[in-house]
Amino acid sequence: MKIQPEMGNKFSLLAILFVLMLSTAQAQTGNQERTLTLEQAIELALANNPQVNRAILAVEDADQLVKIANGEVYPDIVSSINYTRNIEIPVQFVPGEFFGGAPGTLVPISFGTDNNWQGGFTVSQNIFKGEALVALKSSAVFKEVQKENLRATSQQIITQTRIAYYGVLAAKEQLRLQNAQIRRLETSLRETEARAKAGIVDDYSVLRIQVQLNNQKPQQIEAEYAVAEAYRNLNIAIGLPINFPVEVQGSLSAYDILSDSATDPSNAHLKKVDRMNEYNYSSSVIDSAGLTELRGDIRIIDANLNLKEKEILAVKSRFLPTITASYNLQWSAAEPEEPTFFENASRFQTLGVNVSLPLFQGFKRVANLDRAKIQYKDIEEQKRMAIMNAQNEVASAGEELNKIYETASARKQALEQAQEGYTRAKKRLENGLGSQLELTEAEVQVREAEVNYALMVFNYLSAKANYDLSIGKVPFIDTTD
Repeated sequence: MKIQPEMGNKFSLLAILFVLMLSTAQAQTGNQERTLTLEQAIELALANNPQVNRAILAVEDADQLVKIANGEVYPDIVSSINYTRNIEIPVQFVPGEFFGGAPGTLVPISFGTDNNWQGGFTVSQNIFKGEALVALKSSAVFKEVQKENLRATSQQIITQTRIAYYGVLAAKEQLRLQNAQIRRLETSLRETEARAKAGIVDDYSVLRIQVQLNNQKPQQIEAEYAVAEAYRNLNIAIGLPINFPVEVQGSLSAYDILSDSATDPSNAHLKKVDRMNEYNYSSSVIDSAGLTELRGDIRIIDANLNLKEKEILAVKSRFLPTITASYNLQWSAAEPEEPTFFENASRFQTLGVNVSLPLFQGFKRVANLDRAKIQYKDIEEQKRMAIMNAQNEVASAGEELNKIYETASARKQALEQAQEGYTRAKKRLENGLGSQLELTEAEVQVREAEVNYALMVFNYLSAKANYDLSIGKVPFIDTTD
């Protein structure tokens, strides 16, 4: 998917239609839940997230800067018209001897007419202005910088949305496991109370389970608030009101990270996004060249280097002359008494060429050129640091994924064994062969295994999202923009 400025309106319309569709479905069915897949969440984020919208506006603003730069190479045409009405004709004083008067005297003479008009057109054209030509190229490069910024911003928002979506699933899984643990304890409490009445176990066994149950209920409340907070974070990422009710789809407990397909249909959309960029367990050397081509932050730096090169050329062009041509076409008229509006107008034309070459400006141009070169070197250092950071991010994300791959089988096996152990401990207690302590320990092991497995899946999905971002291959964003 290419992210272009004109797609902003498309995405916004999509978001509005999606919200209206969900609201209509709610009104018809009375269902308060609005199920949202990961792909839909990403589309909404690209449509509604303020950071993406600002990046789109920046590209549109760059378009206008290109038009402004084009204005420097187009002719400048100005029309003007002027009318002056002399209520009293201006008087000039001349020596009196010119009109037969005594020497040393001044005679007032009126010059002018009652009505004066002048109007016409002036055309100015830059024949050569180095800074204007460079500015035209720089504006196009600046637009590329903003497009790269839009691409990088979209990648970051998609990654944030993925992690926020996974965060909701993790919070819901924690709440589900907490509720399951409480249900197990409540069932165990009822059965133990029945055995205590029958004299099979003592009251202390009942008390132990009651203590466990009371300790779990505050954690249940905390888990409920964690789910609400996770949904708020997701709504912020996709640009919806924080209290807008949505429902995510998927189950971390049923997600198999080692499988290429989803064993649970509710996880199909999660698996699809996850597998858009394959990850192979390895410890190979990071390819910095590939990072330079794909990483959004490095591509922005490359675009800024190109822009700074144009700026250096612009500063150098200030040492060159500026050549400007102008053409002037005017009409003028002067009439006494009542105006007849250009009845006796006369026309004149002029054509001029101006060459301007600044010779000395107090070393300011030289200093500006040196500063531009220093800033170029500074951006090169930023790129070198960005590549090192990118290599470290890819290595860290890859190590996290490798670690999860290495422990995934053990986590899954531990969960299956814990569930089998709980089933056996419960049967042993029912048959009078086990103890309440064995069942309690089995319950703790089941919960620990379930939490560890769900946390592993969440860590994997989050690490995979960060890995995609670190290598510059984020789903739904073309790598060749």
